[in-house]
Amino acid sequence: MALSDLTPAAGVLLIAPPMMQDPTFRRSVVFLCEHGVDGSFGLILNRSVTLQLADVVEGMELYRGPLSMGGPVQPDTLHFLHRFGSRVGESTEVIGDVFWGGDFEAIQQVIQTEETSSDEIRFFLGYAGWSPGQLDVEIEQDSWILTTSDTSMIFDTDPEIRWTTILREMGGEYALLANFPDDPRLN
Repeated sequence: MALSDLTPAAGVLLIAPPMMQDPTFRRSVVFLCEHGVDGSFGLILNRSVTLQLADVVEGMELYRGPLSMGGPVQPDTLHFLHRFGSRVGESTEVIGDVFWGGDFEAIQQVIQTEETSSDEIRFFLGYAGWSPGQLDVEIEQDSWILTTSDTSMIFDTDPEIRWTTILREMGGEYALLANFPDDPRLN
């Protein structure tokens, strides 16, 4: 499927073009977990915060992976993507080997009894959300670049270079955008 043929759907990545100045989404990579008639739900994959998971959830000291800002909506809520599949009941498979949410007590049990890392689970404060039709309008206005995702883009790529890496891997005109200066006026 050509990238120009992609439409928003669970598992699609939304890449903010370099011209987007909104500080919340500037140079962000959003993983769509859900898109439908009721709206869209996604998590920003490249906005790490200085807090640790144990700072916001008691008893999670064994998890040493990053905690990220998932988006501006309800920043006091916790969301997670993981690779544990059916070991975590009530989770939703978004794409092969990437699951969203589920039984939080099961996640706590996995973290407390097994060695887990950020290549298996990622935690987010808040989320990115769009009302019905809102994301479609933004895409029509070229506010987002859509691409397919895989587990490496979510769990293995360093969040600090995720935006640049994904655009470069997309090739062509997108690879050029990866080198677009932060402030073209200073170029």
